[in-house]
Amino acid sequence: MSERPIPVGATVLSALFVTALVTSQLTAAKVLAFGIPFSLPIVDSSLVLPGAALAYAVTFFASDCYTELYGKRSARRLVNVAFAMNFVMLALVYSTIAAPAAQSSIDPEMFATVLGASTNIVLGSLVAYLVSQNWDVYVFHAIRERTGREKLWLRNVASTASSQAIDTVLFVGIAFYLLPQYAGIGPQLPESVVLGLAVGQYLLKLLIAVVDTPFVYLVTRLVREREAGN
Repeated sequence: MSERPIPVGATVLSALFVTALVTSQLTAAKVLAFGIPFSLPIVDSSLVLPGAALAYAVTFFASDCYTELYGKRSARRLVNVAFAMNFVMLALVYSTIAAPAAQSSIDPEMFATVLGASTNIVLGSLVAYLVSQNWDVYVFHAIRERTGREKLWLRNVASTASSQAIDTVLFVGIAFYLLPQYAGIGPQLPESVVLGLAVGQYLLKLLIAVVDTPFVYLVTRLVREREAGN
């Protein structure tokens, strides 16, 4: 029985997607601040956003490339498998935190503070991920059905812009407002700060969606050329 080869592009993009996803979970607790040379409503001259935004934006780049190359069904499978990997990562992290530390270890409390994501962030990110990533695949494929292989830029920007809006509202709303306010899970932040987090995160994600479009073209072209030559 001959072995059926797995496309290299699928392997690399899957690895990139899952790596970026679990990294976003581990970096979500840090709040970032980027100065901008002009003033905007709500955020003024600084974009404040959760640390997960940088790594998480890469997941949409990877999933759009994957959807373009391998179709809606395969992309949905990737999204759902990666969702399960979130729980594997959390189980490994929390089991390591719970395990006894050697005397030569770094401070266990510091280790738990850095790697042990708070409940509100975990719940918010999981809900936001499941909804927004499936929406991204759906919109990307819906536009592709109407445009064929033309206008890749349109489906990349449109799917990412809309799904990132959903992700931002759900993640920031659940993790930093609803759970702290109504369930007592996580620190309560002023509404102005929560709104600033949402706006800052979305503006950065939208910028990344526009900037990464040429790279989506480049990656999909290179993968097609390689796989056509095999």
